[in-house]
Amino acid sequence: MKNGFAFLDELLPGVRWDSKYATWDNFTGKPVDGYEVNRIVVAYALGDALLEAKEKASTLGYGLLVLDGYRPQRAVNCFLHWSAQPEDGLTKEKYYPNIDRSEMITKGYVAAKSSHSRGSAIDLTLYRLDTDALVPMGTSFDFMDERSHHTSKGIPSNEAENRRLLCSIMENSGFESYVYEWWHYVLKNEPYPDSYFDFPISNEILSGLGSSLEKYKT
Repeated sequence: MKNGFAFLDELLPGVRWDSKYATWDNFTGKPVDGYEVNRIVVAYALGDALLEAKEKASTLGYGLLVLDGYRPQRAVNCFLHWSAQPEDGLTKEKYYPNIDRSEMITKGYVAAKSSHSRGSAIDLTLYRLDTDALVPMGTSFDFMDERSHHTSKGIPSNEAENRRLLCSIMENSGFESYVYEWWHYVLKNEPYPDSYFDFPISNEILSGLGSSLEKYKT
């Protein structure tokens, strides 16, 4: 694995994850190029900030469920290729019922160059520590619609409040929100602001971790 990156579960024990793009449960309808295993990869700097967010959430009775972290550029290219294909309707109702797949780029839901590929972005939600139940956020992850915008008025007030809670936790832990997606946050101080990486997410042996993992263990 690229130096400066590690698996999330190695850095932050206790953080739940489900790498959606490594599964069939995503808007393309199949595992995405570059996601060879269902694990989340993050840059060390993002791991530091996410540890702070985890601790803040825990004091309020919540845990973090991470849905995507580092994203290989080949996965972004896969998204772009997919969005240019004719509509087959297989995932439209669940993920983008009110737009054409070709509009995903122009409406800001898919980018040709993603902060995920810089190792600086994280997609996540909250769950309750006492019940393990996901916190309702008004829409599901990757729902490409105005209802997913932070400023949306089309969701119940309690779900809007849950989004504000997540946003407060993340922004007070060194992240910036993204107006079009309530689940997407970018590290304010990016370690690799001008780099777009393309190494695959696979179960190769990690190198260079050593004692650097110790500060993350809880």
